[in-house]
Order: sequence, then C-alpha cells, then structure tokens
Amino acid sequence: QVQLVESGGGLVQPGGSLRLSCAASGIIFSTYDMGWYRQAPGKQRELVAFIRNGGNTNYADSVKGRFTISRDNAKDTVYLQMSSLKPEDTAMYYCNAEKRLTVTMKTDYWGQGTQVTVSS
Repeated sequence: QVQLVESGGGLVQPGGSLRLSCAASGIIFSTYDMGWYRQAPGKQRELVAFIRNGGNTNYADSVKGRFTISRDNAKDTVYLQMSSLKPEDTAMYYCNAEKRLTVTMKTDYWGQGTQVTVSS
C-alpha cells in the first residue's frame, strides 16, 4: 500500500518560514520524481516545485528564490523549505510521487495534503 504523508503545515505570518515534509512508503522512493502542488480555495491545483529522481529541480515562477525542494532518499522523504511567505501562498499543499512507465503511461500517487495559511 502506497502512502504519502505530509506534515509541517500551519499558520505563519507574512515573511515567515515553514518546512513541509512528505514521507513515502510502499514505493521505491529513489526511482520516483517528487513534486509539491498546492490548491487554494476556488482555484485549480498548481505545481509548486518538482525534483526528479536524479535531483534536477523545477519551480513555479511565483516561488522561485523563496522555496527550495529537496529529497532524502535514505529517509524516503521530500521536503519543501518555504521562506518569505506571502498571503498568496495560502493553500493546501499536496505531495506527489510520479514515475513514468512508458512514453504515454505513468503512475502517480498523492498525499492527503497539509494546510499552509499565511496571515497576520
């Protein structure tokens, strides 16, 4: 059974920092690309940051320079360090594990989400 368990969300003031964690089980973590997505009320889910199994990273323009994604394959965990947080970062943050099987097929899994609220 595959599980992705996020933690680390909470309420933080603008300009503050949080570190999200996502612990994976039931998959060979090192072979998966890992991503953090977020969804604010009334908005579509969007990609925040992505780290490939080889370590390459991508970020949404809105978080570049403020967020850092990293992974620890020994702990089967991916992290999202968030700094200089803004109210517009408020959202439910979801962890995703993705593995491409063929050119047209992939498998992916989602966590249950952790809420981040940025407010004074």
